[in-house]
Amino acid sequence: MNKILSVDDFKAIDIDDKKYFDEIYKKYPPVHSDNVFTTLVSWMEYADYHYTIIDKSLIIYSKINGQIRFRPPIGSLKKEVFDQVLNLAKNQEADYHIGMVTKETKEWMSENYPKIVFKNHRDYFDYVYLSKDLAELKGSSYSKIRNRLNKFKKAYIYSVEDISEENFDEVKKFLRRWCLWKDCESDPVLKYEKKAVLFSISNFFKLGLKGLIIRIDDKIESMAVFEGINDNTALVHYEKASPDFVGIYKAINFETANILQKDFKFINRESDMGISGLRKAKLSYRPYHMVEVYHADIKDLIIS
Repeated sequence: MNKILSVDDFKAIDIDDKKYFDEIYKKYPPVHSDNVFTTLVSWMEYADYHYTIIDKSLIIYSKINGQIRFRPPIGSLKKEVFDQVLNLAKNQEADYHIGMVTKETKEWMSENYPKIVFKNHRDYFDYVYLSKDLAELKGSSYSKIRNRLNKFKKAYIYSVEDISEENFDEVKKFLRRWCLWKDCESDPVLKYEKKAVLFSISNFFKLGLKGLIIRIDDKIESMAVFEGINDNTALVHYEKASPDFVGIYKAINFETANILQKDFKFINRESDMGISGLRKAKLSYRPYHMVEVYHADIKDLIIS
C-alpha cells in the first residue's frame, strides 16, 4: 500500500454496491446489524455512509451532523490497513473517531494498539436470541409473553402470509398507515426511520429480503422484514403493527421466530438505541447473548 488513504477515496453507498459487499461478506459475514448492507443503504439519508475497498478489506465511515466516524476494516486483520484507517480517522473532527468495534476486533486492536482506550457503546449492543426460545416461549420467564400472546389468539382470528409480489402493494399501503399512526413527520428519528423502512420496502426483492404479514379480517395489520446475515443468524430489521390490536407485536414476533427457526439457530433483533421502553421489551425476551460494540477517541494516538 503505497498510496495514503484519503476521504476522497470513499464513495457514497448505493443500492448497486450490494455486489461488492456480498463478495466480502461471503468470507467475513457481519455479526452486528449496523454493518449489514440493507441497514447501511436504507439509512443513507441519516448517516451518509461511504465506503472503499483496499487490499480486499472493506472500510466504512458515517457522517452524522457533520462528524465523520470510521469503522474498523472488515476483512483479514492487516495492521497496515488498520494503520491507514486510524491515521485518517484521528484527523477528523468528531467526538469519537472509531466506532462499531466488535469485541473480537477490539481484542485484536488492543494487542496491536495498546494505547487505545475503548468505551462500550451499550445503546448499540445487538440482542441475539435462540430462535427456538422465541418460537416456543417455554418456561416461567416467558409466562407474561405467553399470556399476552394467548389473549391475542383468543381475541382475533388471523392468518399469516409471506411478503410476495401478490401482496406487495398492500404492504406499502400498510406502511403508509403505520406512519400516520406514529406521526412520523413529528419526530426527527421517526422521520428517518420512515425513509429507511420505505427504502427497504421499495428495494425489497433487490436486497434479497424476506418477510411476513398478519391479516385480521382480510386486512394487513402487522408485518416483519428479515434476512439471513450469516450461516446461523437471521436479522429482523423491523416489525410494524396496528395500535388497534393488543398483543399483535407478540404475535408477529412469535410467527417470525417459527419461520426462522427452520433455517437459523439465532435471531438478531438489533439494538435498543438507548430507548428505555425498547430496552425493557428486548430484555423481556431473554437474549442468549449480546453483540457488544465499542468506540474510541484516537486523536492523540501515534501510529508507528
